[in-house]
Amino acid sequence: MALLLNELPERVVEWKDALAQQSCLWREGEWEAGHLPEVKGRLVLLAERLSKQALVASLQVLDEAGIRVELSAVAVVAGRELASLRLSAWSPALKAALQQVATDWDLACVPSLPSADKPGLVLMDMDSTAIQIECIDEIAALAGVGEEVAAVTRAAMEGALPFSESLRRRVAALAGADAGIIDEVIGRMPLMPGLTELVAGLKAMGWKVAIASGGFVPFARHLQQQLGLDAVFANTLEIRDGKLTGEVLGAIVDADAKANILVELAHEHGIPIAQTVAIGDGANDLKMLAQACLGVALHAKPLVQQQAPVCLNRLSLEGVLGLLQAR
Repeated sequence: MALLLNELPERVVEWKDALAQQSCLWREGEWEAGHLPEVKGRLVLLAERLSKQALVASLQVLDEAGIRVELSAVAVVAGRELASLRLSAWSPALKAALQQVATDWDLACVPSLPSADKPGLVLMDMDSTAIQIECIDEIAALAGVGEEVAAVTRAAMEGALPFSESLRRRVAALAGADAGIIDEVIGRMPLMPGLTELVAGLKAMGWKVAIASGGFVPFARHLQQQLGLDAVFANTLEIRDGKLTGEVLGAIVDADAKANILVELAHEHGIPIAQTVAIGDGANDLKMLAQACLGVALHAKPLVQQQAPVCLNRLSLEGVLGLLQAR
């Protein structure tokens, strides 16, 4: 039996009973039972409370593009509501068109999504992604060079400076600082909202979870111990006689390194790239986001917002779990 849109509840998660928990096709202003014969793309809408208006606005964009739509699921994941749609066609331009109408919800419009019921890998940035701070800025503030270092950090994350150059400049400014500052910052390091829910959900799915950070090893290892992460990769600050020397030891974890780490970890665990997710916020994360099957920019800088496959601006890391369970 067909259902008119205006007959359905204002809250999308309440549509389950009305639609008899079955897939439905959108045709000429109403839903009717059925499946698309061929799926070329997926659209997921997410919000704390997902309204019918979010779906209406998205359907108008899809109708104008001549795309047929199948509503495959509505669900609550990690306390957030989502609607999952299959699309008869997909193009990169769809993301921009849908973002223009997204007033109070997040979305992902992609050719495909990883499957939650198969092994997978999530690789995430640390500073301003897994945690709410930039650790080097916090160290610099305690060392009395906060403003100088923070300015370079902003330029690097916005893509105005090569990451390796920016890191060496920032670390050089820390020369002579007491290494005890590192433990002080670790002691007050705030997790990003949704991080614990994401990691717990991924572990329940049997997925691998790792960090690739342009930050520093002590902070990444603290998170690994706290959350039980499978691996962490970060930079090493040189310390002599209890003081920071202003040098970084070894190769820097830059944009290329992050993308390579994703490929190498996937290969190590026998995980296809189609089952990988990358999460980050800065320009140095873009190659990693592009390398993964699903690249998610979290509360990202403008350049990253433009180039990332998926942007989460209203939800936090729990939204990634929603995307993975949307199928």
